[in-house]
Amino acid sequence: MWSTTLEKLSSNSSQSTKVAAVAVAASVTTAAIILGYQGSVRKHKANRQKNLDSWRHRRSSVPNSQPETMYQQQQQYQQQQQQQQTETKVDFDEELIMEQLARNIAFLGEEGVQKLRNSFVVVVGAGGIGSWAASMLVKSGVGKIRIIDFDQVSLQGLNQHASANHADIGTPKAAAMRKYFRTIAPWVQVDARVERLQEDSAEELLSGNPDYVVDAIGDLTTKLDLLKYCYDHKIPVLSAMGAGAKADPSRVQISDISDTFDTPKYLLEDPLARAVRRRMKKLGVDVGIEVVFSIEKPYKAKPHTTASSQDHDSESHGRYAPLPNFGSGDLPILGPLPAMFGMSMATFITCKIAGWAIDPLPTKFRMELYQRLHRDLKQEEESRYPETGTGAGDEISLDRRDVGYVVEEMCRSKSVISQSMDRIVVCRWRREEPLSLLNAVVMTQREMERHMALPKHADLEKVYGKEVVERVKAVFSEEEMISQLR
Repeated sequence: MWSTTLEKLSSNSSQSTKVAAVAVAASVTTAAIILGYQGSVRKHKANRQKNLDSWRHRRSSVPNSQPETMYQQQQQYQQQQQQQQTETKVDFDEELIMEQLARNIAFLGEEGVQKLRNSFVVVVGAGGIGSWAASMLVKSGVGKIRIIDFDQVSLQGLNQHASANHADIGTPKAAAMRKYFRTIAPWVQVDARVERLQEDSAEELLSGNPDYVVDAIGDLTTKLDLLKYCYDHKIPVLSAMGAGAKADPSRVQISDISDTFDTPKYLLEDPLARAVRRRMKKLGVDVGIEVVFSIEKPYKAKPHTTASSQDHDSESHGRYAPLPNFGSGDLPILGPLPAMFGMSMATFITCKIAGWAIDPLPTKFRMELYQRLHRDLKQEEESRYPETGTGAGDEISLDRRDVGYVVEEMCRSKSVISQSMDRIVVCRWRREEPLSLLNAVVMTQREMERHMALPKHADLEKVYGKEVVERVKAVFSEEEMISQLR
């Protein structure tokens, strides 16, 4: 029809009319193409909305009554648990799933993301660390996740939790996280267990051949039970040490527990880490468990006493307190740091499962420097203080790791006198007192020579001034506080 019309116009119309006719035909053709494309887009959106509506309908069919008491709530939850576990994986449009995981696919490849989607991870502990680890694992593509936590969401813990909100207060953490995951990744199979992992329940709670276990437990006994079980049954596990009283994100590290044994003991100022290492070694485990930890010293904070903390037994209250006068429940926690622990764990496990090459560097320190400084200190002690009984070949009271601690942590690699970092050495501060962590400082070589030439009982404030003496006192005072943890 259009061709006939154009032929008539061509024979009977002027040149301008022909041009107008061609423009009209082109406009109609363009409009037809645009309308066809818009119709295709609307059809795609309608299909996607249909999938979402179907999922929301299934989600809304799950009972959500509000019990009068927490006991009733837990009873109701346990009654519904078996049914809900079979309903946690929702059929979802594969195209939408792939679109949501597109950035991980671009990084890890389709094969790597498929490994994640076929994987099964168990997260034990759904608090400030575990919730972030679980959340990022789900968002990264893990296909099945089991969350184990007996505790409920509290108002006090909202600032650290990855997903809980005010509506979740008083509900089990595991259940709250399952509800959240169904809003962001409904195709993931989420197995929520409101239980406490114990030695007699570990076999059932860790069943199913998990690809990885995330240990985000704060309780020492439970943590040891979990780690020993995973070690004995060859289940890969990544364990979180203490994040309390820490603030420096650059100090967070991941390594095998054996590497932490080689770390200078004073650089791991974490009573939980220290207790885990010692207990696991007694159980015959000193290698094969990966841990995330901070090598930062605990933050100097004032204890905040709560009613619940006052009820704790005094011995258990302070046994693993990272700071004097702090019980484990009173430990100040800076919200972002537990999140960093959890996300570091999720990143590590995601790469491991996906087959992405990752090999965390062990915690390395300047051992060659420490050895030289230790050797020089030993020679100085032997020549200047023969009366102490330190003869050739005998060991002095500080080993090379202690020397490294004095340099790195106590004096920050600077002379206590001039703050210079040039040709530093370690020596006694007060010559009349024995060598120890509370009487060892860093100076430059020349400063040390002048210092050792002073009379034995010299007034150091007159020699160096009040500012220097106060600086040294502050260093020793801080060390004295930290030493109470050892």
